[in-house]
Amino acid sequence: MNSLRLLTGGSFVFNRLPLPTRRLGEGSQMDSTGRPKPVLISSQVARYLFAILLTGTLSTCAPSPEPSAESEHEDHGNHDEHDDHEEGIRLSPEQIAAMDIRFGTLREMKLNDYLTATGSLGLPPNAYASVSARASGFVRDVANYVEGDYVEQGAVLGYLENPDFIDLQQRYLEVKAELQYLTQDLARQQQLYADSAGVLNTVQQLESRVAARRATLAGLRERLEYLGMQPDGVTPESIQQRITVFSPRSGYITTISLHDGMYVEPSTQLMELIDEEHLHLELDVFERDIGKVEKGQRVTYRIPSLSNEPYTAEIHVIGKEFNAENKTVRVHAHLQGEQPPFIRDRFAEARIWLDDATVTALPEGAVVREGELHYVYAADSSGVGALAFTALRVNPGVTEAGYTAVRFVDPLPEGVRLVTEGAYFVQAQAMASELAHEH
Repeated sequence: MNSLRLLTGGSFVFNRLPLPTRRLGEGSQMDSTGRPKPVLISSQVARYLFAILLTGTLSTCAPSPEPSAESEHEDHGNHDEHDDHEEGIRLSPEQIAAMDIRFGTLREMKLNDYLTATGSLGLPPNAYASVSARASGFVRDVANYVEGDYVEQGAVLGYLENPDFIDLQQRYLEVKAELQYLTQDLARQQQLYADSAGVLNTVQQLESRVAARRATLAGLRERLEYLGMQPDGVTPESIQQRITVFSPRSGYITTISLHDGMYVEPSTQLMELIDEEHLHLELDVFERDIGKVEKGQRVTYRIPSLSNEPYTAEIHVIGKEFNAENKTVRVHAHLQGEQPPFIRDRFAEARIWLDDATVTALPEGAVVREGELHYVYAADSSGVGALAFTALRVNPGVTEAGYTAVRFVDPLPEGVRLVTEGAYFVQAQAMASELAHEH
């Protein structure tokens, strides 16, 4: 419609704006009576329509001076040229006050700039532990563990059976007994030789046999200890055919291939454990940014697959190898404070914070976005009455404490004031003007 009547009975002329139309059946939904259901609009569209309505109301309510015949003639003659070449947006003082548009200037302030990087949660090589059998044998009485369980160091994982274990204990007891006899015999022969009743050759042979048996017994003791048996506790009554498989360290189980009855060799990996105590962040920093990265810099990161909750870390090691494929350098950071649950190779997004730098900044609300571009609005402060606004392209930087660092793409004219609050309403008026000129 061309006019909008207010509840008070007044009316004002409102430019007809093209609205998107849609035929029934093209994505619309019907209720049970066959009528179209009401369409919900987003808050951004609602704010936009409200801004258009507000500016239209103010422009129609503001008193207009009566044009003279001469000015009316001049306006009539130049109307088309003026419409085609007018630049910027003009707002009256009443409109500026109603929209609460405020002005200010650029500020030089210290803001923390940052670099963006991606990577994953990782562990150093010594954080991984493979559990394997220390001898060949059959697995028995496996503990009820599954992947993801936490295992304490020294926990019993199962047992390994092999008749060779019996032979090893038997051999140890035999050598131990033989060594005891040889040691006693050597003591007697040495006494006889001291009393000139013995033969030196016999003493020397016994000394050699005792030394050999001591070496054999020491080797058997080491083998028993390696298998987890206590040599001093081995007696003819305690000989057994199984050994215990213990967890070599505390950690979470990542893989497990342990079940009753399976035959394993010492090279067989039964289980893998990880210790997340030394969990760290592995980031890939682009070549152009690596010169700004230093040890000790603060890092904030998040795990998109987990949540948007931020975590903190600190740069610890900067890699020395350049990845020619993706043009990056690997950087390691130690985690600080609360840590996310560890899952190997979980993707992470991070910001590496640089030292405080003096930047040109504006209040966060001064920067508006249109598509992929960002703008701020400037007004000519030399005019009287309505102000003309011009959009200037900027590249926004880091935002901190309500201020955003900006770098101007378009030149900043001299003697202008920048919109620091209410820039969104200026943008809405500009969009409304564009639609009005198109129709």
